[in-house]
Amino acid sequence: MSDHPFKLSFQTTCRLFVGLIALHFTGNFAQAQDKVFSGPQPGETTTPFKTIELRGEHQGETIDPIASNAGSPTTLVFVHGIERSMAPLMRVIDKFGSQHKDQLKTDWVFLSDDPIASRQRLPQVARSLKIEGRLLLSADGIEGPGNYGLNKECLLTIIAAKDNKVAANFALIQPGIADAEAVIGALSKLIELETPPTIASLTEDMRMAQEQGRARGENMRQRGQNMRRGEGRPQGGELPGAAPTDDRLVGYLRSFIQRTNSDERVDQVLNQVRDYIKDNNDLTKQAMNGWIRVLAVKYGTEYAQTKGAAFVEELKKQVGSE
Repeated sequence: MSDHPFKLSFQTTCRLFVGLIALHFTGNFAQAQDKVFSGPQPGETTTPFKTIELRGEHQGETIDPIASNAGSPTTLVFVHGIERSMAPLMRVIDKFGSQHKDQLKTDWVFLSDDPIASRQRLPQVARSLKIEGRLLLSADGIEGPGNYGLNKECLLTIIAAKDNKVAANFALIQPGIADAEAVIGALSKLIELETPPTIASLTEDMRMAQEQGRARGENMRQRGQNMRRGEGRPQGGELPGAAPTDDRLVGYLRSFIQRTNSDERVDQVLNQVRDYIKDNNDLTKQAMNGWIRVLAVKYGTEYAQTKGAAFVEELKKQVGSE
């Protein structure tokens, strides 16, 4: 019998069948490779874990964010590392959280193998990024809580949860602003917000804040130039007070006059100066004259001006009693 043009041999049929099976499993394997897992998945429970609070009235205390949030809608952002490209996404997430803080808890959980250095450095990082959410350091080191199964290849693991159940999980190896729409969409759904805000609307506020910050910086630079030229001085000629000659006092003054300082930071600087100049008449006089000068040119925040004036009076009494 002659072969039919569409009839395949048994061997050819077997080879095609095996090839189709291989193609099927290869495709599934590639898809599995594309999927990255980190942290509890949707439908799973957010279990307790310990962290250290890094700022605010509970700074230094050990807390369990799962217990403290008591099932409220929560964004848990586990941070394995920080790169410049991550900053826009982090700001957008935090901005959304601050806009809806009455409905949504936003916890930033940093993972580190150097807790001492991190407790000092991370509040500065948060200020630089303008992060308003709760700032936490995992008590479980660089791996994070063991029951969460975090993938250290993911710079960010973002978990949206409600009633202690995961609603969405984003395991991001190279996080960037391109991930923002999906994340904000999930968080909006979590708090039953019908129309999620556009990413442009969230970044516009940040852009305006950055422009205002640059304007303040330029204003301070111009005021510094005016001082060097002798402009803007109180009538009568010379500025009151004098610049300190002690390098550490100069550093404290520079820290004190930053416009970005919180009230807590202002108090911290003044306490550092008090400790440094203690029982040293020369340093006390230098500090007094240095603060008199920066107050005369209105440097620093309004709070710094008020506290600085009280500090000068305090130093005057110390100098007068010696």
